[in-house]
Amino acid sequence: MAIRGRPNLARLLAHTLQAAPEVDRAEANPVTGRVLLRHDRALAPREAADLLRRTTGEVLSRADLPHQPSRRQRASARGSRVKRSAGKRSTGTGPPARAGQRRAAGRRGTAAVLLGGGAAAVTLGCGKACLKFLANPWVSLGIAAAATAGIVRRALRSSERAAGSTGSAARGPFVTRLARRHRSGFALATALSGLAQITEMALYSLMAYGVSVLLLGGSPLLAGMGLTGVGTQMSFVAGATAAMAAVSAGLSFAAETRWDRLGQAVEHEWRTTTYEHVLRLTTTDMEGERASHTLQVLTEDISQVGSFVGTSLHEVAQLVTSFAVLVPAFLLLAPQLAWVVFAPVPVVAWLSYRFQERTAMAHAESAEVRSRLQGRMAGSLQAHPTIKAFCTEEYEGKLATGLSQEYGAANHRAARRSARHAQLVRMSALSAIPATLLLGSKAVLRNQLDVRRLTPLVDMPVTALFRLNRLGAMTNGYQRSLAAFDRLQRLNELPVESQDSSTPLSTEDLQGGFELKRVTFSYPGRPPALSGLSLRIAPGKVTGIVGTTGAGKTTIARLLMRFVDPADGQVLLDGVDIREMPLRQLRGAIGYVSQEPFLFDGTIADNIRYGSFGADDRSVARAAEAAGADAFVRALPDGYETKVGEGGAALSGGQKQRLALARTILGDPPVVILDEATSAVDNETEATIQRSLKSFAHKRTLVVIAHRLSTVRNADRIYVMERGGTVTERGTHTALVRRGGRYAALWRLQTGEAEAPSGRGAG
Repeated sequence: MAIRGRPNLARLLAHTLQAAPEVDRAEANPVTGRVLLRHDRALAPREAADLLRRTTGEVLSRADLPHQPSRRQRASARGSRVKRSAGKRSTGTGPPARAGQRRAAGRRGTAAVLLGGGAAAVTLGCGKACLKFLANPWVSLGIAAAATAGIVRRALRSSERAAGSTGSAARGPFVTRLARRHRSGFALATALSGLAQITEMALYSLMAYGVSVLLLGGSPLLAGMGLTGVGTQMSFVAGATAAMAAVSAGLSFAAETRWDRLGQAVEHEWRTTTYEHVLRLTTTDMEGERASHTLQVLTEDISQVGSFVGTSLHEVAQLVTSFAVLVPAFLLLAPQLAWVVFAPVPVVAWLSYRFQERTAMAHAESAEVRSRLQGRMAGSLQAHPTIKAFCTEEYEGKLATGLSQEYGAANHRAARRSARHAQLVRMSALSAIPATLLLGSKAVLRNQLDVRRLTPLVDMPVTALFRLNRLGAMTNGYQRSLAAFDRLQRLNELPVESQDSSTPLSTEDLQGGFELKRVTFSYPGRPPALSGLSLRIAPGKVTGIVGTTGAGKTTIARLLMRFVDPADGQVLLDGVDIREMPLRQLRGAIGYVSQEPFLFDGTIADNIRYGSFGADDRSVARAAEAAGADAFVRALPDGYETKVGEGGAALSGGQKQRLALARTILGDPPVVILDEATSAVDNETEATIQRSLKSFAHKRTLVVIAHRLSTVRNADRIYVMERGGTVTERGTHTALVRRGGRYAALWRLQTGEAEAPSGRGAG
């Protein structure tokens, strides 16, 4: 496939696919050339195949890359290689269908040439009558408007196909919803943009009007205002021009800053409200790849919407204003010249869209080559000893030279396309000036038009047509923002955790006894993790849970925390179903330390104090000492003020576990769940932690989940679990070892001891 070995093109394909509302995640692998889609259950495999084929073909055909589909890729074109896993996953390579698109484009081009040639022939054949009919300002305006509308509509459809969009529910109220809380701000910004554009066009008209005053020896209009003499009138026009320039600059500055402030306000509003909504989602919705997709929505997608408000809407307001001034000005002052102005409008609109498509692919190709060059050079620098050892300096130099030349050529092609487009637009826009001058001068000589009406109109079309040049970029920004807003809406539509409850929970009266009664639970697309499990966690005691990987130990912890709810059965706390308890109060009564605890980017003290923000330094140190963390913390140069880095990157796994344990100890909850909370510490540190936890565990319910049996040997009761979520053995450590079952075998395997000294306490 053409994306193989082309990382930037792969990223472009993935980004284009992910813009589709049905797609949760898209990955294009530049190494294997394969594409992975995660999509809604509502999207059938055949529809996913069509989406993949259509989007891939669009991207590759625009990039103008040679490609020969393989047998696997041709099979993917028929949808036979698209699969679904758990109703949401599709894989395939997606054929480009480039030859078919070229034939279709050729047919469209031929049809356009024939249609244009036929129209020209008909026009010439019917002679002056047709020319006179087409020169009618209302006819020319209608033709130009219809042609431009057709170009815009086709470009919108093409953009939707490239994004894989099948229609967005947000299309209608998109801009309205963005402006809902900022109506006055949007109205003010739109007014400022319109006034800025009007003053800019008035500025050029004043300049042209001043030239006519000078050439004609004065202006009757200015004379009627009491300004006599050419010098006086020119001074007035010059002053008015300077004042108009200052007003135009001030209004433009005000409009730009107002739109930017609106964009920032919309970004802030949607980011904060969406983030607050995300924090209330269930953990199931935030697990795995969903988290990275959510992060993209909170960052890239919301920034795209804010950029659309801050930039594109300003350009739209200026474009609409320029034509709102241009059209009536020519219809009222020089209707016989209106067709000259309206004729280039569809041409400039078409060039704008064409340039947007070609330039995007040219820059993607250039970025891809740059990435390959940088990757090769970076790899060579990292492998410097290897290069020296194999004497391949010249070889690597030739590779870098070739890639550098390829990069320069790609950049040159992109620059040529940009320059060609700029000059084509410039020529199309400026063509209105000589035509206006020629036909306008003839109308003046025939006394059909006053020269004072003509001169202010000469430069006006150029300003509007140059604004029209941004139409492609505006449409592209609109489509990208529409897709981003659709993903934003879908994220906000995810259900949050239910906070309803009928039984209040009092921490003071809580005994902390849990019971699982015939609990069955399974993760989507997997066999049951727990099947009819029943076990009891005694209040104020230490309960150990051990077993093989996949036995459902962590699932039990998630059920106790109500991160998930059982499909069948009940989880009771002090005899009450936890689904009837207030969720915040339930979790507030339980301290939870996972195997991979998360530390926030801040100091050690801040992380221990997290959740107990009012705790003083003394309490923080005592909690750290109980968790076996105080010694290593005080050995650091900054002690408790040491920065841990993002995710605790500056600390080892064992150090992070001890800080997380200290955080829980500081919270002083009546129930504590330790899910492999000491798996990353050495035996000596674990023994220190266990001794410290003896006093902490007094009259406290402690659930210890572990692979290492030494962690739970002092527990009051131990449950041994096997795959499928069944309990095979239960009892104290001594009793289980003497029984000679599964637990005893694991104990001998881990320690080499036949049995261990008896004793019970905190684990």
